Amino acid sequence: MRLILFGSPGVGKGTQAKILSSKLKIPHISTGDILREAVSSKTPLGIQAQEIMNSGELVSDKIMIGIIRETLMSTKCKNGFILDGFPRTIKQAESLDKLLAELNIVNILFIHLAAEEDEIVNRLTNRRACKNCGNIFSLNDLKDTSVCPACGAENSFYQRDDDKEEVIRKRLKIYEQSTAPVLDHYKKQNKVVSVNGLLSIEEVTKEILTELEKKTGNPIKVSA
Repeated sequence: MRLILFGSPGVGKGTQAKILSSKLKIPHISTGDILREAVSSKTPLGIQAQEIMNSGELVSDKIMIGIIRETLMSTKCKNGFILDGFPRTIKQAESLDKLLAELNIVNILFIHLAAEEDEIVNRLTNRRACKNCGNIFSLNDLKDTSVCPACGAENSFYQRDDDKEEVIRKRLKIYEQSTAPVLDHYKKQNKVVSVNGLLSIEEVTKEILTELEKKTGNPIKVSA
């Protein structure tokens, strides 16, 4: 199974990627993680990326595609993968398409976690982080907002800057302008599986697996 996760900020891509990775026994490839790994391992591409980041610039698509290439060619991806965080633009999507064709990686599916903007804003503005342990909670799930249920710290909750409404709406606007068109790119290839990303975590996972079975026409074997 070869999957690409796609959705707006705050929709839960990372959470679902980890769950699906465990259930399907395929690696979760976060572009942020593999970039940091390449830098830490001092690979040729990692060294280039480090130099660029040290200068305050963004790592180029060419270098990221190179790092993704190395990852997809590794033995850990021989039975499939879940790619999270790439592509984010049409240019990146086209580069990724060329790479997948070059590596003869076929039957890839695009999982779109759909969500309305106002619902995403509501979800993220309700998040609070604990200053003591760093865990993040929803106000809706907290019985007592004066005590952290994870570490017991008192009066430690605060709202992170990136969970404030004006910041969230700015991120969503950027997403709509640059990343959302990628969805249409893959819809034209009939590779998109869309699910409601605002259901509970368990329901989203169940819906993804159900839609994958429909798309592939085969039962999906999962681990408990």
